[in-house]
Amino acid sequence: MLIRAGTARELGRLQEIERAAGRWFRDLGMDEIADDEPPSTECLREFADAGGLWVATDATDAPPVAYVLTEPVDGCLHIEQLSVHPDRARRGIGRALLDHLTVRAAADRMPALTLTTFTDVPWNAPYYARLGFRTLAAHELGPGLREIRVRETKAGLDRWPRVCMRREVDGRQAAAPRR
Repeated sequence: MLIRAGTARELGRLQEIERAAGRWFRDLGMDEIADDEPPSTECLREFADAGGLWVATDATDAPPVAYVLTEPVDGCLHIEQLSVHPDRARRGIGRALLDHLTVRAAADRMPALTLTTFTDVPWNAPYYARLGFRTLAAHELGPGLREIRVRETKAGLDRWPRVCMRREVDGRQAAAPRR
């Protein structure tokens, strides 16, 4: 597996990954999430242009099988979206992307990775907790995370319980090889 920066020519493929991954939510009665449109190509391009789009592929020129969108929020590297195509799920790709982000955050002297996610979805909060993320209390949220939660609430995501999570970055990881 190769993790690298995403390119503009791959944006349509990333939308396909998002649509496919969204179908899992239907099994939990979260049809609105399953039917939600993926990020627009303009949105994806903005993340790519800012250095916050990473993809996982099987080989150098292979199409992506997973992607992650990141941006700095409250001095941390915030994971806006992480999606793995269902055909490639349960193979450690999400974990590899998170490990890659941890190395990048450490190299940029960011203290942690953060994200917001659904509490009761098995591949959301419980998965991230197994990978070292902890749920943040309301008083631990910086202004950026609070603003993200406001946007999520306005978008109707709070119909299902959500949390902010954080995984500390160990500075020694900055020396790990980049993929």
